[in-house]
Amino acid sequence: MEDTPVYKVLVVDDEPDIVELLQYNLEKAGYEVKTANNGKEAIKVAKTFLPHLILMDIMMPKMDGVEAGRQLREIPEIADTYIIYLTARVEEYSELAAFDVGADDYITKPIRPRALLSRIAALFRREQKKHQKNEKKDKIQVGNLTIDRESYIVYNDKTPITLPKKEFEMLFFLAQNPNKVFSRDELLQNIWGTDVYVLARTVDVHIRKVREKIGGGYIKTVKGVGYKLVTD
Repeated sequence: MEDTPVYKVLVVDDEPDIVELLQYNLEKAGYEVKTANNGKEAIKVAKTFLPHLILMDIMMPKMDGVEAGRQLREIPEIADTYIIYLTARVEEYSELAAFDVGADDYITKPIRPRALLSRIAALFRREQKKHQKNEKKDKIQVGNLTIDRESYIVYNDKTPITLPKKEFEMLFFLAQNPNKVFSRDELLQNIWGTDVYVLARTVDVHIRKVREKIGGGYIKTVKGVGYKLVTD
C-alpha cells in the first residue's frame, strides 16, 4: 500500500500573525510548510522548496502577489503548482488579475482556517482523481499538437509549449472530448470544481491565452453556447 503523499505548502504574506496562523494549522493537518513575506522572497523559496501549493497575499511590499504569480508560472519546475490568493480586496478587477496569471482559487480575508483546509484538501483530492482517471491516456494527439499530461507540456510538431496549470487542464479536457461544445459553466465545473467560486469571464481569459499559444484555430467559439476543440 502506497503512503499518502506529504504535500508541501508555501505561505506568502507580509502579516506575521496570518503567516503564523496558517503555518500552525497547515502543519497540524500534516502539510510541510515554508513561509515568505513578499513576492520576491516567495520566488526565491519556491525555486528550491518546489511546493505543491502556494497560498499568497496580493498586496505585499517589494513585489505584489499578482506579479509574483506571473513570474512563478514561468518556472518550469513549478508550472503545475496550485496558487491560491488570499486577499482583503474584493474588487472584480483584482480577482480577474489573479486568475489571469493562473490562480486556482481566490479567497477573501478574514481567513477561516477550517474552511481553508477543507478547500485545500478538496483541491488535492481532485488532483489525485484526475491522475487516476487519465493514467492510461497521458498523451493526446490533435493535428500538429501533442498534449502530454505527464510532463504538462504541449508540443506543436516538436516545439514545446509550456502552459500554466489551468490553461493546460482546459486544453487537455477539451482534447479529451473533441468536437463537443462546452458552456462556460461546464468548463468551470470540470476545470475548477464546484467548490471554487470563479467568475465566468475567467474561462474567456484562459481560452484566449491558450489560443494565442497553440495557434492553428483548434479551439472554436460557438456563439451563445460555449467552446469546442475541433480535430479537422
